[in-house]
Amino acid sequence: MINVIGLGYIGLPTALMMASHGLEVVGTDYSNELVAMLNAGSTTFKEEGLVELYASAVRAGIKFTTEYQKTDMYIVSVPTPYDKFSKKVDASYVVAAVREVMKVCQKGSVVVVESTISPGTIDKYVRPVIESNGFKIGEDLHLVHAPERIIPGNMLYELVHNNRTIGADSREVGERVRQCYASFCQGEIVVTDIRTAEMTKVVENTFRAVNIAFANELARICRHDNMDVYEIIRICNKHPRVNILQPGPGVGGHCISVDPWFLVGDYPQLANVISESMKTNDTQPSFVLERIHEIMRQQGITDSNRVGLYGITYKENVDDIRESPTLQLLGIQEHHLASPLKNFDPFFTNKVVAPNQILDFDQFLDSVDMVVIMVKHNHIMKNWSRLKGKVILDCHNVCPLENVYHI
Repeated sequence: MINVIGLGYIGLPTALMMASHGLEVVGTDYSNELVAMLNAGSTTFKEEGLVELYASAVRAGIKFTTEYQKTDMYIVSVPTPYDKFSKKVDASYVVAAVREVMKVCQKGSVVVVESTISPGTIDKYVRPVIESNGFKIGEDLHLVHAPERIIPGNMLYELVHNNRTIGADSREVGERVRQCYASFCQGEIVVTDIRTAEMTKVVENTFRAVNIAFANELARICRHDNMDVYEIIRICNKHPRVNILQPGPGVGGHCISVDPWFLVGDYPQLANVISESMKTNDTQPSFVLERIHEIMRQQGITDSNRVGLYGITYKENVDDIRESPTLQLLGIQEHHLASPLKNFDPFFTNKVVAPNQILDFDQFLDSVDMVVIMVKHNHIMKNWSRLKGKVILDCHNVCPLENVYHI
């Protein structure tokens, strides 16, 4: 039996996928409310295909509980935030989960950490806790790191098709874990050592963050001298060895906006390009807010209450608001004691998740003169005609209407 610890955006799909592919799985989470929802037949977030996968897993016998199970394999998928000041990973959730595992596990059990962690986290934080409790690593308990590689909005496809990395102290244990993931994963599964597995996951997201930062910085340079950044990128990308990304209103989610800071925290004197890139991405919502104010002055809009932000989630077509650029922008406003801009998101029409949020799209449009496209949901792609007559700031260069402003 596999006990999946943490039933959030990563743990739940993983548990459901394993169960629906013939493995005996029990999902554990500390939240009574979350476990009650799952046991009552409801999934806890929106994702294409998740309801069907949940039904398949339930038919296969998956169970949900707040209790850790006595078994021989655990998959830990709990949050790993970073300290805002030191930029180092906060491994407390992982350590707490491992402590609970040690209270019930069988001798020789395998603990697989799926949570994204900085290189050396298992050596610095997890091994000492296990050894201080009298367990001998490699005999009483085996450690493995198998970082997730999926993105909200395409989770289930990527769970099946993406390549995976398994980091283990011994090849034998790594192969055992690889076989579990191979029950559903059709991608290549590489077995390596733990520290390499830790580093590769962080480096993957850091690569993406740095490239996004370049596009965002390019947008600022072009805005400063009134050049069309999108036309420049379009032409540059005709070069066979150039692939510049598109700028945007900021970076959200729990991967690209967080993981690179782990390297900055651990290697502050070495990670200079990474540090500056993260600062660029983190200040992009401020740049957008300044652009909003500039356009308001040009258009004679004097009341910020007549400006609305479309999209609250961190990316399109999901209900995930972690590190959302829109929420970051609203937080900056609040810091300056300004009333928050109106906002709307089609994924939250029965739940308030932000200050000054409007739950109905028609009411949102009626209440504003200027719309800022923060997220390119499919919903807005089908409703451009309803924005005619509004002042529009398009942060993604997707609006087909005329006289649209860009970042």
